[in-house]
Amino acid sequence: MEMKRNLFLAACCCLVIGNILAQSNNKFNSPARKLQLAEFAIANLYVDKVDEGKLVESAIVKMLEDLDPHSTYSDPEEVKRLNEPLVGNFDGIGIQFNMVTDTLFVIQPVSGGPSEKVGILAGDRIIEVNDTVIAGVKMSTDDVMRRLRGPKGSTVRVKVLRGGVRELLPFTIRRDKIPVYSLDASYMVDDHIGYIRINRFAATTGKEFADALHDLQKRGMKDLILDLQGNGGGYLNAAIDLCDQLLGARELIVYTEGRRNPRSEFKAKGDGDFQNGRLVVLVDEFSASASEIVSGAIQDWDRGIVVGRRTFGKGLVQRPIDLPDGSMIRLTVARYYTPSGRCIQKPYESVEQYNHDLIDRYNRGEMMSADSIHFPDSLKARTLKLGRTVYGGGGIMPDYFVPVDTTMYTDYYLKLRDKGAIVQFNIKLIDRHRKEWLKKYRTFDRFNRDFEVSDRMLKELVAMGEDMKIPFNEEQYKTALPLIKTQVKALLARDIWDMSEYFQVINTLSDSMRKAVELLSEPGMDFPRR
Repeated sequence: MEMKRNLFLAACCCLVIGNILAQSNNKFNSPARKLQLAEFAIANLYVDKVDEGKLVESAIVKMLEDLDPHSTYSDPEEVKRLNEPLVGNFDGIGIQFNMVTDTLFVIQPVSGGPSEKVGILAGDRIIEVNDTVIAGVKMSTDDVMRRLRGPKGSTVRVKVLRGGVRELLPFTIRRDKIPVYSLDASYMVDDHIGYIRINRFAATTGKEFADALHDLQKRGMKDLILDLQGNGGGYLNAAIDLCDQLLGARELIVYTEGRRNPRSEFKAKGDGDFQNGRLVVLVDEFSASASEIVSGAIQDWDRGIVVGRRTFGKGLVQRPIDLPDGSMIRLTVARYYTPSGRCIQKPYESVEQYNHDLIDRYNRGEMMSADSIHFPDSLKARTLKLGRTVYGGGGIMPDYFVPVDTTMYTDYYLKLRDKGAIVQFNIKLIDRHRKEWLKKYRTFDRFNRDFEVSDRMLKELVAMGEDMKIPFNEEQYKTALPLIKTQVKALLARDIWDMSEYFQVINTLSDSMRKAVELLSEPGMDFPRR
């Protein structure tokens, strides 16, 4: 009887497969029919039970892998995580935190956010979330975040350990929309040079940049350093919004073109608020996509000078295709081109070679010397106003090359950093001295001028390293000492004030920043002007 039933089911499957084949006369549809038939056969005839969802996902991933490095598939959870930094907000309790020795340490509550409103303070340690202990249990950061985040309006109960208080303090926090900022820092370098650093191009970037620009102009800014180092890109519209502040009316920002996508141009409105001051754009090998659109447009129109190292070379346009279950395909549909016609995208014939491109750049000396970079004449282009020579074929080559400086990154320093010794040391100092230092220095300017990381503090850091099985190396310690002291001071500035203050300190070690200030400080400098 069982055998008869199995034979009947097999016959039914063969009939269905036959019907699918019979409908496959249309040549255009035949590859899709073939895929459908294969999935149907595996799901219904394979010897063991299969997970159809995973089977289809694997097929999609494999198809996209054979196209280019940037066509990708994301499941529903990944889509949510990917969108949060770009959309500009998420639902949560509103804290900046570090996980230190399996304990959640509150660096700062978000100003005006849910945690600040109920009384959570910088330096607090969250021990319990909804009656579950999260301290000392080796819980991952993702697990902790999942417990703290939730829909707007929902509540979460936490218990907090606070310095000087014996018992745990209970708080009930009502979750709300928490802003995610794409602008890391803005400050005045001197009385006429402003600095703005953008970490990604998100939905709110245009407004954030405009607000920072206006604030700096009120403080006397005439010239600007725009820092796009490490900025991996984001929304095209955000890059266009930013360029609108810098370029003249009808000046082309970027154009896209693909097999099924005719040329589409994006031009500046010409009503921006920073069209005449001198401009330097900082880039490096991790500046990609939207960062390359901005720096390419600035360079092509001779609007400013690009300083740093050749950018990543990501000039493929992805179109998001939403699938019924909340998953998404990001499919490459076109390429980006700068106003002079340069293709931003570097070659990707071999995905393996593409993925190792930055390592190859290091190995052939490109990060240390501009002489190691060679472009064929076929990739040569001219800027649109001054006729300067620029090159396409993968990334934006800066006007002024700045080699990477790794001399202070000794093995001893890297062990202190990577094992978390510097971060834990910083938290101990903040725990101990936050109130004292705020009272003593009152303002960041005074802290920046007068505070020094003392020998006593450094001995404590070395001892902490030894407790973490990091053997002391005096020679490497001395080599890395300026970096260690600057990083500790920058982290303290961040935790007492904010990210702008962090970058004011850490940028004192940046050769690219030093070059930008030098260029803007020379009145006789041959500088592209409008």
